Amino acid sequence: MESLKKKNLAHLKRKKRVRKKIWSDETRPRLSVFRSARNIYAQIIVDTTGQTLVQVSSLSPEIREIKVPGKLAVAQKVGALLAKKAIEKGIKKVVFDRNGFLYHGRVKAVSIAAREAGLEF
Repeated sequence: MESLKKKNLAHLKRKKRVRKKIWSDETRPRLSVFRSARNIYAQIIVDTTGQTLVQVSSLSPEIREIKVPGKLAVAQKVGALLAKKAIEKGIKKVVFDRNGFLYHGRVKAVSIAAREAGLEF
């Protein structure tokens, strides 16, 4: 139980440290990624208004109907779909917020897939 508290505290410290450096506005909104044990969520947010412009998760109907094995492949699909929806709304440049998670695995897969689909960060 004690190790879980330390792990959670370390994550919150990383999140705070990352968010201190990252800020977005209407010209460059923030692409925030959240990773849980089963799912991955990505959204594009404007910090000045607190408005979410685009959001996609592994629970989205577009992703669920595509049967892909493995969490990494699902994360890549989430990144690609998010970029596609963002470009349709006229968003090309974003600031990437890893949300305190290490830039590795599924978080990295979302990032790479979004870049390949046309987003610039």
